[in-house]
Amino acid sequence: MATEGVDLKSNMGLFLMMFYLCCGFICLSQGIPLQSSYYKYSRIVIPPPNLQNSLREDHDVFNIVSYGAVGDGLTDDTQAFKSAWEAACTADHASTIIAPSGYTFLLHPFVFTGPCKTHLVFQVDGKIIAPDGPESWPKEISKKLWIIFQKTHGLTVQGHGLIDGSGHKWWDLPCKPHHHNQKTKKHENCDSPIAIRFLEGKNLTLTGINIMNSPQFHIRFDHCQHVTVDSISINSPANSPNTDGIHIGNSTDVIIHNSVISNGDDCISIGAGSHDLDIRNMTCGSGHGISIGSLGDHDTKACVSNITVSNCTIKHSDNGVRIKTWQGGFGSVSAVTFDGIQMDTVRNPIIINQYYCLSSSCSNKTSAVLIDTITYSNIYGTYDPKDPPVHLACSESVPCSNITLSGLDLRPAESKSRVEPLCWNAYGSILGDFNNPSVDCLLEGLPFSNVPNDGQC
Repeated sequence: MATEGVDLKSNMGLFLMMFYLCCGFICLSQGIPLQSSYYKYSRIVIPPPNLQNSLREDHDVFNIVSYGAVGDGLTDDTQAFKSAWEAACTADHASTIIAPSGYTFLLHPFVFTGPCKTHLVFQVDGKIIAPDGPESWPKEISKKLWIIFQKTHGLTVQGHGLIDGSGHKWWDLPCKPHHHNQKTKKHENCDSPIAIRFLEGKNLTLTGINIMNSPQFHIRFDHCQHVTVDSISINSPANSPNTDGIHIGNSTDVIIHNSVISNGDDCISIGAGSHDLDIRNMTCGSGHGISIGSLGDHDTKACVSNITVSNCTIKHSDNGVRIKTWQGGFGSVSAVTFDGIQMDTVRNPIIINQYYCLSSSCSNKTSAVLIDTITYSNIYGTYDPKDPPVHLACSESVPCSNITLSGLDLRPAESKSRVEPLCWNAYGSILGDFNNPSVDCLLEGLPFSNVPNDGQC
């Protein structure tokens, strides 16, 4: 009997322990705050089911619902994000902020400022939405920003949730370029917020997230180092103006892989000061393709180098792979490789334009951003037969040099007579026995002169 009593107590203790664990597990998975404020930041050993593959057991977990977020899509939850960020950012252990599934969080413009004490994960499994258009934007806050991560080092933004910029009312502003409204005053404020901007960050990772309907650019990296973007989705209508998918400026060591972007402007745009980029396994379209530029605006210096774009598909797009510069700028674009790019009904599969201009009044200038050592290999698929499949329009004073073409197989999407490739002051070489089209207009050798030494990067 004594032995049976010990077994009964042992079994009862085990039952109670399992009961308490299950209760806590259910509360956490449903976003229900526990009674004591201690549990807002206590160590969680067993994560909720939808987080088991993405959260480490040694992370402190901060659920924004526990910090007062309502998540009904109508109540302003900004203060809950702010409080959770401040707690996680100052925690002594690696931390995770959770916007859990089953909720829609209304987030007003906010700057998540670092650096934080340790590595931080921002886990979005629910839905985050922006205020509904310019009239709903806080009057005292700039219309150029919505979500900003500034000086965050070792930050990961991940999850299977949705970030919705609620951009429709912004796109309809009369000052937007697609309206061609001649009555719009030049000084009229047409600022529109970028959905997510990373500023001065290091060791950043963005993975799994779905982003849609940004008022302007969806994601922008400025002055960042060591960035990885993998397996994200960006989606906005084809006629949404200036909604670049990902923009990189003044940033180095950037990897963008395995993602799908459909929007109304550049799929990926690469600005001045960008170096060492690896873009791979992307699907782009509709939109304006993958672009380097525009560079040299207002006679400025632009330096871009070591860019690789490979194994990508671009479909139903105005452009495929493009380099665009303004006249009057200086600096250089160098060591760029486009390899293994499939085109599906693309208007301009390969295009260099050193005469980029948004009006009919741009004047000719003698200086230009040098374009040198550009490789196009294994570019194939279909194009709109109304335009040249290869368009290389280079500066008269600063010609393009060391352009290499190989393995081209571009065919009209319709059975119409095609337009022949266009070359202007473009120098380089054609490799291989088969290239379609042949691009006979490419000049051999090197140009006699290039940009002055003071324009080199």
